[in-house]
Amino acid sequence: MDLQAFYQGTSFDAHGMLGAHLLPGGGVAFRVFAPGAHGVEILLSHEGDPAGQAAAIPCARAYDGNFFDAAVAEARAGDRYELRIHHSPDASGATFTDHCDPFGFAMELRPAHRSIVCDLESIAARRDDGGWASRRREALRHDRPLNIYELHLASWRRSETDPERFPTYREIAEPLAAYLTQAGMNAVEFMPILEHPADESWGYQDTGFFSATSRYGSPADLMELIDTLHRAGIAVILDFVPVHFACDAYGLARFTGEALFEYPHEAVGVSEWGSMNFMHSRGEVRSFLQSSAAFWMETYGFDGLRMDAVSRLIYWQGDERRGVNGNTVGFLKTMNAGLKERFPERLLIAEDSTTYPGVTAAVDAGGLGFDYKWDLGWMHDTLSFFQMPASERRANYHKLTFSMMYYYNERHLLALSHDENVHGKATIAQKMHGGYEGKFPQARCLYLYMAAHPGKKLLFMGSEFAQLREWDESREQDWCLLDFPVHDAFRRYMAELSHVYLEHPALWQRDFERDGFEWLDCHEEERLLYAFVRRGSLAGGSVERVACLINADEREHAGWRVSLGADAAETMPRAAPSDDAKGADEASCRVLIDSDWQRFGGATPDGTSRCSLEAGPEGASLVCTLAPHSGMLVLLG
Repeated sequence: MDLQAFYQGTSFDAHGMLGAHLLPGGGVAFRVFAPGAHGVEILLSHEGDPAGQAAAIPCARAYDGNFFDAAVAEARAGDRYELRIHHSPDASGATFTDHCDPFGFAMELRPAHRSIVCDLESIAARRDDGGWASRRREALRHDRPLNIYELHLASWRRSETDPERFPTYREIAEPLAAYLTQAGMNAVEFMPILEHPADESWGYQDTGFFSATSRYGSPADLMELIDTLHRAGIAVILDFVPVHFACDAYGLARFTGEALFEYPHEAVGVSEWGSMNFMHSRGEVRSFLQSSAAFWMETYGFDGLRMDAVSRLIYWQGDERRGVNGNTVGFLKTMNAGLKERFPERLLIAEDSTTYPGVTAAVDAGGLGFDYKWDLGWMHDTLSFFQMPASERRANYHKLTFSMMYYYNERHLLALSHDENVHGKATIAQKMHGGYEGKFPQARCLYLYMAAHPGKKLLFMGSEFAQLREWDESREQDWCLLDFPVHDAFRRYMAELSHVYLEHPALWQRDFERDGFEWLDCHEEERLLYAFVRRGSLAGGSVERVACLINADEREHAGWRVSLGADAAETMPRAAPSDDAKGADEASCRVLIDSDWQRFGGATPDGTSRCSLEAGPEGASLVCTLAPHSGMLVLLG
């Protein structure tokens, strides 16, 4: 680590020096950054020692005097330790506080909180990702499909024999990889697994920014989980929280007796969640967070980071009225540019609800440097629309068209995340207007519209089988619902829809090119009908076209004629090649999926096509019949 870079906030490798590192000849080197401390001791316990037994090993000042270190010959991997930071007496008379290591690579299971000496290098050397690293760049390009399953590890599945016990990383690996493959998901996003004290925080208030939570096992177990997913061709994204940290006294708060990582003033130092806001104007804090972000991709092989609460970094505490926070915007640019330089093929995703421009533009072009931005405007408008009765939808018809007015301003990701399934908001399926039976066709219609709309996709666990109970982090998803035919049919529908999405380039290849999308009909306010076409390229250079047809009304609409616009000539029936041909060689018009097919819980016989291609004076048109609250994807030509 370069000290000047560390202080300037341009370091991405501070974890290579700070923390606890095994020495080649045996023993462990402990190093900590503690400016202003009067002294530092390592409180060291060997694995298996009785509780409360710890040797206090003094550290010496190092480098410029703001660092302390100690080489401990008898220390080894598996040992527990804390940092005793000595400082001037405060009002209570205390002269020291004990903390976990800010750069510690493992921690004890909560409520214990000591750091653990860890041999990450030897663990990483045994990794086997099945060649994923060589395929990653191609798999994660912006013109490839991205269908993300958002997962909270403690509440996806629990043990059948001991439902109170969390699953381990290793236990969940094979079942999760198989489930995601069957479900048509090619990426998974783990809600934060950095060490955190409170289960109820879901991992968004952390104490260990270099420690994978021990709730689910060891670092070696986590690496095996990631390797298993990679061998199955599934990208792994980590929720990362660069805004704030847990206020627990053993963590980063008042680390040297005074604010070090946080703002010294409570007015801006305490977040709306009661946690501590990082002070990003300090170069040391920037280097800490940048090194943490790099660590997870470098050491564990994560394919990307989804950064939480980016609005709180753009504006002072997320309030646009308080103006742009230049320090935090500068931090984002430095961090994203540095991560892209080191890991150009990895994904950086912003959870950002603001209209701040250039979130997904490159840093050298004046942007923030993210690959994708969550389209929270699309999420809000879409869910609001489907919560309405048909009588109100007519006046709000353009809630489903408005997203394309601004869509090309950024590279967007359509997310229906955990935030939309908790805290009294109801789950996605439960949000649908009307009674129990009426919710399923509407949810199928919504998800078909989502699959066909430009932008990458994210779905929260349980949504794929129409979970109706709000998410509760303390219990697993309601897998028992799959015993009910309507929920099992919904799961089948979501899997088929996801596979259709993955298999057809028209639905993802030109997500961010204007010729990849065209409205065919967006002025059917009375009948609540929508039609658009997506385009992509097939091998050999031919163009694939997929039309999306939506009926958001409670009535069936028959004989709807949809002109194919710019694609009309390409889709026209072609002349017979010879006189003995049996007739015109008609261009294909094949329904890829209809949300009303019976196997999905609808009324239309499976495989039935209620859509035909007809020629007219102005070119080809689709003539369709759509069931109430239904949609279909139609392959053209």
